[in-house]
Amino acid sequence: MICFMITITGRGRVKAFSKLYAEHGADVCFICYGHGTASSDILDAFGLDDSEKAVMFSCINDRTFIQIKRELQSRFHIDVPGTGVVFTVPLSAVGGKKQLSFLLGEQEYVRSEESVMKNTENELIIVIANQGYTEMIMDAARSAGVRGGTVLHAKGTGMQGAEKFFGFVLADEKEMIYMVIKSSMREQIMRAIMDQTGIRSKAQAICFSLPVSATAGLRLAEPEQEKNE
Repeated sequence: MICFMITITGRGRVKAFSKLYAEHGADVCFICYGHGTASSDILDAFGLDDSEKAVMFSCINDRTFIQIKRELQSRFHIDVPGTGVVFTVPLSAVGGKKQLSFLLGEQEYVRSEESVMKNTENELIIVIANQGYTEMIMDAARSAGVRGGTVLHAKGTGMQGAEKFFGFVLADEKEMIYMVIKSSMREQIMRAIMDQTGIRSKAQAICFSLPVSATAGLRLAEPEQEKNE
């Protein structure tokens, strides 16, 4: 099973975590920076500090995660409060075989049964593209029925490996666009994005989707409703 691994830790630990992931073939990683929002009382209770945080995103298979988790515990003492948090979410689709191979790096991919979350009503599409092409991507997504999305700025590592899969090097500076959509619309939306803003375009977009188990305060109109509005 292919998963999206999310790591939240202090900025000072990014290089060490990235090195560990690369040792296990997960050398393609996207990093965003931010700040924690917990109150000082909560931080004190859990032994955390309020330093600047980094959020790291990687695609891994479940066997790789078992290996990484073991070393996170032994080498980084991930179970100690304040070290960081690492979790995974299963992928439901990837926009192309080359894109999947690039995201997995040196990790082995063995096709298996879909996860038990395959019948979810909503999904999260994540598009990773060169910086400055958000509107181009959103225009493609809107043409397939998407209403809007959320953008994060990120820096990619392991981009030099793109030449092996695509014949050219990808830019390091990235934008990650998040769109929550109806599962029934996934294929048409991902196809529109890949056809109009894919790896051979200036945006050089890569996209994949994650199952969403529940939503709150989210209005997703059915295509039939939109026609009547």
